[in-house]
Amino acid sequence: METEDRFTTLRRQLVQTLRREGIQDETVLAAVEAIPRHYFVHQAFIREAYEDEALPIELEQTISQPYMVARMTEALCQGERLQSVLEIGTGTGYQAAVLSQLVDTVYSVERIQSLATSAKYRLKGLGIENVLVRCDDGNQGWPEKAPFPGIMVTAAPTKTPLALLEQLAVGGRMVIPVGERDDQLLCLITRHEDRFEQTVLERVKFVPLLPGLQ
Repeated sequence: METEDRFTTLRRQLVQTLRREGIQDETVLAAVEAIPRHYFVHQAFIREAYEDEALPIELEQTISQPYMVARMTEALCQGERLQSVLEIGTGTGYQAAVLSQLVDTVYSVERIQSLATSAKYRLKGLGIENVLVRCDDGNQGWPEKAPFPGIMVTAAPTKTPLALLEQLAVGGRMVIPVGERDDQLLCLITRHEDRFEQTVLERVKFVPLLPGLQ
């Protein structure tokens, strides 16, 4: 049975791994070290909680690889503390928990009711109060809280949803995987006054962003 001290040691080792893999923002690394990932993984995989790999959760979803969590967070924040971030795809709540250390308020949307409910429970248990979770269609975002200086999408649409582009503030950034299941690119989209600028960061593999509720 792993102990909390052992998990703390494993988190520090994970941070060293992420640093070697190219994550440079020390505030992002500190956020990863602060959040106990083992609270967010399925009990069957708790011994793998601090391995740098994605793990399965309920309903054919996954908790993202720690490198990808850090990579997307670093690309989104770029050394700034953002006032608000919209996250699409709450999952277990781990990515939102990491963002909570770097953002004033995280608005997270999850289409699967059971995942949204359990994520709320985990976040509350850790005393994280600046993450709001609701069950809704992530393709529609959270329009009443828009515009957002940051949007992070943790599931892949075949093309970027128009509603999310519309909810991105001028000067804001969106990090999103786009493409078919076996051909996805992680993109950074920046909104300017009169256009959107898109930069490809790397090839990725995410679960698809589906419409509707479950």
